[in-house]
Amino acid sequence: MFRNNFKSHFIFTRSEQGGIVFLSCLLLMLMGIHYYLNFQETASWTFEDEQLRALQKEMDSLRCVKSEQQKPTLYPFNPNFISQYKAYTLGMSGDQFFALQQFRDENNWIRSKSQFQKITGVDSIWLDSIGPYFRFPTWERKTKNKPKTRSFSELSFHEKTDLNNATAEELQKISGIGTVLSQRIVDYREKLDGFSDDSQLYFVYGLDAKVVDETLKQFTVKTPKEIKKMNVNIVSASDIATIPGISFELAKKIWEYVRLRDGIEDVSELTKFEELSTRQFGLIKLYLSANE
Repeated sequence: MFRNNFKSHFIFTRSEQGGIVFLSCLLLMLMGIHYYLNFQETASWTFEDEQLRALQKEMDSLRCVKSEQQKPTLYPFNPNFISQYKAYTLGMSGDQFFALQQFRDENNWIRSKSQFQKITGVDSIWLDSIGPYFRFPTWERKTKNKPKTRSFSELSFHEKTDLNNATAEELQKISGIGTVLSQRIVDYREKLDGFSDDSQLYFVYGLDAKVVDETLKQFTVKTPKEIKKMNVNIVSASDIATIPGISFELAKKIWEYVRLRDGIEDVSELTKFEELSTRQFGLIKLYLSANE
């Protein structure tokens, strides 16, 4: 019985046999197509394609244009007054900026591109790029080539003219002081409401230290203005910055120096502060004290 049932599975009608033959032929045909034809897709372009290279070049060009547009516009400027932020945008290092700042804190002036490079240590590539924007005032350029003039002999204190009463015309007898600088001295004196000490003359804008030395041989402060001193142990950096000739950056460093030491007992301790020049100390001691 089992044998008969098994044979019944292999007995087909004529139409079933035709269908089997048709399906077999179809299967063989599909296998042949799969064997002889490659259905793997091929890329329509490669990285070597000219159009792709042209497109990539255009994208790179647009990126460069955008990068240039985002750069800050550079205008002519006096390098003596570069701020820390401007130095950063110009690509100067911190050491280069602080070298410039220290040079300026000594009341010195940079008068040429070569001197700027010598003081700061910037490389020639940087100088060739930024140097053309340097603009030095006329008085700075002329001072460099100014011929040497005779020096006055120093007068006694009683023979000297009181700096607080001197006129612009009287100041002009000093070699190196013309109409502009003499008026600037008078204006600075009025801003201070009178000089308190000879050292304040060194902080007149544009007045060379050697010219000041010659001036003080003929002039001195005989009627000093009284200054109410501030206690350096309790004042803020902003208060210190009100001292004429002291920048806020330097005032902040002085304030931090005092705070790190929990206060100082005498203003003379500030002479140990390396970033403070002797001339600057002579100025701030007129305005600061360490006592209540």
